[in-house]
Amino acid sequence: MLFTTTTQYIALAIALVAGWLFGLASHPGGRKWKARYVAERDAHAVTSKRVSELERDHDTATKRAAELERDHGTVGTRVTELERERDLANERVAVLKRENDELERENSRLSAAPPLAGDRFVRDDRPFDDDRYDGDRLSPGHPRDRGFI
Repeated sequence: MLFTTTTQYIALAIALVAGWLFGLASHPGGRKWKARYVAERDAHAVTSKRVSELERDHDTATKRAAELERDHGTVGTRVTELERERDLANERVAVLKRENDELERENSRLSAAPPLAGDRFVRDDRPFDDDRYDGDRLSPGHPRDRGFI
């Protein structure tokens, strides 16, 4: 079995400390890890900046989407109102066309029908007074000219 005595444990500890010291002595001064750390820090800063920009853009897009959805609801109700107005206007046009057809039929019927009364003439058969000439056969211009006709 491995490491059963105290001497073996001491030998293991000395070997580990010697390896650690040898590693420190042979190390180039830490330039590699410092350069890697600086590169990682810069990459993290760029990534953090990009994430904040994307979050801001996302917030703007979310607000715009909410605004468009609200406008869409308004536009949808406006479209519904306009469709209702169009339907009412179409119904009114149909009613007016029916009335127009009825009036045209009535007009054609009346134009083809004979007149109800013959020619009407205004006659004044009253005796002449001094206010009229003997040869005047025309009725007065206005009913009040000679009294009521």
